[in-house]
Amino acid sequence: MQYNKVDSLSIFFPFWNEEKNIRNVIKKAISVSDKYAKKWEIIIVDDGSTDNTLNIAKEIARDDKHVVVVSHKPNRGYGAALKEGFAKAKYNLVVFTDGDNQFDFSELPKFLDNIDKADMVIGYRKKRLDQPVRHILMSLLKVWDFVFFGFYFRDIDCGFKLFRKDSISKIMPLRSEGAMITTEILAKAKRAGLRIKQVEVSHYSRVYGNQSGGNPRVILRAIKESFIFRKDLDNAYGRR
Repeated sequence: MQYNKVDSLSIFFPFWNEEKNIRNVIKKAISVSDKYAKKWEIIIVDDGSTDNTLNIAKEIARDDKHVVVVSHKPNRGYGAALKEGFAKAKYNLVVFTDGDNQFDFSELPKFLDNIDKADMVIGYRKKRLDQPVRHILMSLLKVWDFVFFGFYFRDIDCGFKLFRKDSISKIMPLRSEGAMITTEILAKAKRAGLRIKQVEVSHYSRVYGNQSGGNPRVILRAIKESFIFRKDLDNAYGRR
């Protein structure tokens, strides 16, 4: 089936200690991007990796002019990596997915098919293949976000999302440096009246590397950031 390519697409991936995943992730992204976009770029955001991730990223970029590398030293957090990707993206459509190889980037057309009638298209995992503690944390996050920010989505922290670039500008600046970045994005998008479409995506078990979402320091940081950007929301849009 022939697919009508979009004019341009920026893709970025946050990586932290993903030396065993990065080659496969970027190889798939290059193949998919060339199939579905006339012009495209891939931004590798290395968030202070202590393994060989950054060196591999630089090798990939040397071999393909579409690929650029941005690096943080030291590690700053998931939110900081996403903000870097948004800032560096130059094309009209911007998509990101996590660098842990738990998503299938060939499902990109599901997002592209819906962006004409939305400002953001966000994925939700058909079946989440994570450790039980991650499922518990997601349930708690849904309750937290509904009570604290007044919104509900099927899968708040699914790491597969597509944006119109002009929509990103409407939710800037983003404050969160850690795990609450997706909550901040969605809270600001709702307050700004952006149209948000949800699409189902596949999810796969992590084969290599370690997850950090259940780390107590990550959770405490997320709670602190919630209070900070809730104040920002009230100042920008008024209390709800």
